Amino acid sequence: MPVDNSKFSQKVVTLGGGTGHFALLSGLVESNDPDGITAITGTWDSGGSSGRLRMELGVLPSGDIRQCLLALMEDGNQQQVAQKLFNDRLTGVEGPLKGHALGNLIESQLQRIYQGQDRGIDAARALFRVRAHIEPISLSDLELCAETKKGNVIEGETDIDLRGEKKNYDSSDGILRIYFDTTADPNPKALEAISQAEKIVFSAGDLYTSILPHLLVSGVANAIVDSKAKIIFVLNLMTKKGETDKYKASDFLKALLFYLGSPERLDYIIANENHISPEVIEVYKEEGKEPVTVDEEVCLKLAPKAKIIKTPLAKYFPGVHLLRHDSEKLAKSILSL
Repeated sequence: MPVDNSKFSQKVVTLGGGTGHFALLSGLVESNDPDGITAITGTWDSGGSSGRLRMELGVLPSGDIRQCLLALMEDGNQQQVAQKLFNDRLTGVEGPLKGHALGNLIESQLQRIYQGQDRGIDAARALFRVRAHIEPISLSDLELCAETKKGNVIEGETDIDLRGEKKNYDSSDGILRIYFDTTADPNPKALEAISQAEKIVFSAGDLYTSILPHLLVSGVANAIVDSKAKIIFVLNLMTKKGETDKYKASDFLKALLFYLGSPERLDYIIANENHISPEVIEVYKEEGKEPVTVDEEVCLKLAPKAKIIKTPLAKYFPGVHLLRHDSEKLAKSILSL
């Protein structure tokens, strides 16, 4: 039987950040017409190279944009070279450039040359021949904050992201809510993409620093609820110390639905069901992480119209000790719904 190499042709909008978003987009660009893909990124990253450039140059954060550009490159050889170039931290360089990801410098300078993050992204897409679209969810300079159950306030995405690594971390003091310190105005192009989408996908990723903040931007949750798109939530493979300690699938879902504001609008929950070896689980447990248990009955009470799709998705890369979603399997499970 001949192999069908044809691609899907769907209008897919993704919201996320970090490696979870990268894995999703890498699979989508292989399996769907790139012109139909819009990756929506955040503008609240405050750490590392992105945070420094944000402070020093007055640009919006570029780290997630760099990841999207890489993920959406269609030529494997180009992607390999670009990944080495973009992720190079100029470690052999002394002075103010040391430690910066070269991809962040390129994207930040394009923002300055073209006078805006959205125009800078379009210039980067043209430069690297990326047909898929990349839109920041907001063009505002945003500071993400979190309040914990014990009333502690954490300011800045990085401090929220890394709170689990602090010596005095209290796992019983979970995150209660997140918010921005100023009004977050939406990017009209992001809202337009959402309104035209056939599928809207919340990627796996850091729940409180990469996924949910999108829904804090004015009008975004309403635009998603009002759209005609199928709404899909990709569950994480593992919990994260400092953000989702001991979370089951229903805890992730409860947080998403709180900020989305419309439980009946969620159509699909995609969860991993393949076996993760005890050795891998043990290594992750030492880092304060554990597999996300899918408590289906509770999930379906929270989102009564949603269907839970359980499929083998986990892929372990032993050379770099990373457990990730299989990009190809994840994309095809979404596109074939």
